[in-house]
Amino acid sequence: MYKLRRKALFVLSGFFCVLFFVLLTNFLVPSKDVTFSFAFVVALVMFCILLAASTFSDNALGEKLKETVLFTKETEILSSFIAKIRFAYTLDDLFMIIKQELEDRGDCSVLFVDRESEYVIYNSPDRIVSDEQTMQTLERNFPARHTDGVYFIDDELGIVSNRDKSRAFFIAYQKKHFYVFCRYTRLFDPIVFTQLYDEFVSFTSRSAIIAELTRISELSKEWNMVAETQRSFLPKSIPQIKHLDIAAYFRPLVNVSGDYYTVLPITETKTLLMLGDVSGKGLAAALVMGIVINTVKNVKNKEDLPTMVRSVDRAIKGMKFDDKYTVVFVGIIDTEAMTITYVNASMSDPIIITKTPGGFNLKPLESNCSLVGIIELEDIVVETRQLFYDDMILIATDGVSEVMDDEGIELGDTELFRQTLQNSAFKSAQHFVNDISDLVLEYNGNKKLRDDVTMLAVKIER
Repeated sequence: MYKLRRKALFVLSGFFCVLFFVLLTNFLVPSKDVTFSFAFVVALVMFCILLAASTFSDNALGEKLKETVLFTKETEILSSFIAKIRFAYTLDDLFMIIKQELEDRGDCSVLFVDRESEYVIYNSPDRIVSDEQTMQTLERNFPARHTDGVYFIDDELGIVSNRDKSRAFFIAYQKKHFYVFCRYTRLFDPIVFTQLYDEFVSFTSRSAIIAELTRISELSKEWNMVAETQRSFLPKSIPQIKHLDIAAYFRPLVNVSGDYYTVLPITETKTLLMLGDVSGKGLAAALVMGIVINTVKNVKNKEDLPTMVRSVDRAIKGMKFDDKYTVVFVGIIDTEAMTITYVNASMSDPIIITKTPGGFNLKPLESNCSLVGIIELEDIVVETRQLFYDDMILIATDGVSEVMDDEGIELGDTELFRQTLQNSAFKSAQHFVNDISDLVLEYNGNKKLRDDVTMLAVKIER
């Protein structure tokens, strides 16, 4: 329905362009002073301009039309279900959303089966999906080897290509089958099924990660394995980005850590940086850290920093930990506009070290947002700062600034720290990070550290 409406809109726009072309040609040709060739060229130029305008209008109206189709009538039920599983992390979360959206609101019946083990993960309490004959027919028609994708089911519980004759649909992914029996399946707009499949795949990945971390911790207590799984969330290597020299440092206090960072190219000129610290230590902090990274990677519009921060906030709150939250810095460096746009949610002030005729000056990127994941967020402020070539940006957890010497003085309060930043800012990002990490260890007297130490340094290159 959405595609048909959009095609109709485009055809209508094109029709008016052609009509205008004909009228303009007829208007210009009769003039004694204007040749037909000149009139034709002018009319053709006007036609191209109008066609471009109609294409732009089609795109803008198409997005509005898409939103209208997906969130009205029957399709809205599936759209609402999709929106909620986007922030589901466990099977219990999924079961609750199935009951609220599909069963209670949509009057649908759901069957969720692991075809590899033929284990029923979930089934609605009604005779359609609880009937033994139904189970046997579905098992026979759709075995574990069934190709991943979305399929429609007819009255005989077989696949039907004509959606108008369907009474149900199911998703197959990694030998797990998710069946939804709904008498008005034919009324759902086709575009929603692609979105549903994508979100189901994302949920499967998220829930598997959490289940694996919990299983390893509870059954084997092998923290090295937990740490290895956790490290898989962090970048295996820093991406090579034009005009940016980037280096990272990650030293957990114990095997598992609540510190995290990532670097995600958005366009050729825009790069997302994120670094944060989850409260506490151990498995719970590691779980929250993994969810934060996963949430950020799944946010589609990575230039919308307020939505990204709110998504992380909802994700942490959805895990139902009473004392877990994160401080986090998210920023976008634009090497074309030479700016950094950021939200600093209570991180120890990241800084820009900028070169001046008198040396290097330190410009803090102050906090402009509260803690994420534990209290109600107010309006999220986004700030932008100008960048210059040879600027060095340092984002670090408080394990850097709050390390103490034997007298209990924190490194971040010393002139030594300030001088080291200024004296090392002319170096590459990796050498800069090395200097700061060496300083942290030396200032601590080479004793055991009391906190994780994580840094991200970015130098703006010509």
